[in-house]
Amino acid sequence: MTIDRNKNNIRPYILADTNWRHLQDASFEIAVLPWGATEAHNYHLPYSTDVIEGTAIAEQSANIAWNKGAKVIVLPTIPFGVNTGQSDIYLDMNLNPSTQFAMLKDILTVLNRHNIKRFLLLNSHGGNNWKSILRELGLLFPEMFLCVVDWVDIVDRYEYFDEPGNHADEMETSLMLHLAPNLVLEKKEWGDGVEKKNKIAAFNEGWVWTERPWSQVSKDTGVGNPIKSTKEKGKRFLTGICNQLGHLIIEISKADIKNLYE
Repeated sequence: MTIDRNKNNIRPYILADTNWRHLQDASFEIAVLPWGATEAHNYHLPYSTDVIEGTAIAEQSANIAWNKGAKVIVLPTIPFGVNTGQSDIYLDMNLNPSTQFAMLKDILTVLNRHNIKRFLLLNSHGGNNWKSILRELGLLFPEMFLCVVDWVDIVDRYEYFDEPGNHADEMETSLMLHLAPNLVLEKKEWGDGVEKKNKIAAFNEGWVWTERPWSQVSKDTGVGNPIKSTKEKGKRFLTGICNQLGHLIIEISKADIKNLYE
């Protein structure tokens, strides 16, 4: 994948790369905000896994969109998420949903003030639940188009992995073997990611929900066996996600947001 960089290695669609010399005359159609978490990922993956994944997906997708004419800017990844069910797991960092609301309100206030009216939140952590927050913020910013995507749902995981789970599994381990192999412990250190199920059947059937106390669900903090992970699977999966998301960014940036339905 070609990355559009100038001679100073500054990507103009990445806010953290850019500078006032460039931005004083710039304008953007859409802002993308990756939002991750800092938490344990089985024994073998770093606490920054969700941040690394979300950042890479946002940046590579924006690169695709930028090279096809979309005026997109990627904001710095938020590294903390909702981990209320993991309070006993050492240094799993938690932001309450009310804190996330306050942070996102301030971020949208800046974007709205600078006339960036389209906003995509790229969610990179299962504990973050954004729909109700965006509903409320939508009333506060009626001129803005707000949307959220969970990158894990962009493509069908079963087309890429033999045993996808949902945390530090074959999918995430494959991604990290591709994105940051220096941060992945050798295979003998990997836990098997066995998940204990709720004794009440309805919770496993999916039509009723309760928060899982994570340390009671998994001995290694993983959910899903990573044993069949490879960097090749991770690269292929990442490419599939970014192609889809890049196209979405283009569509949103060019759409008439006041006339979206037919």
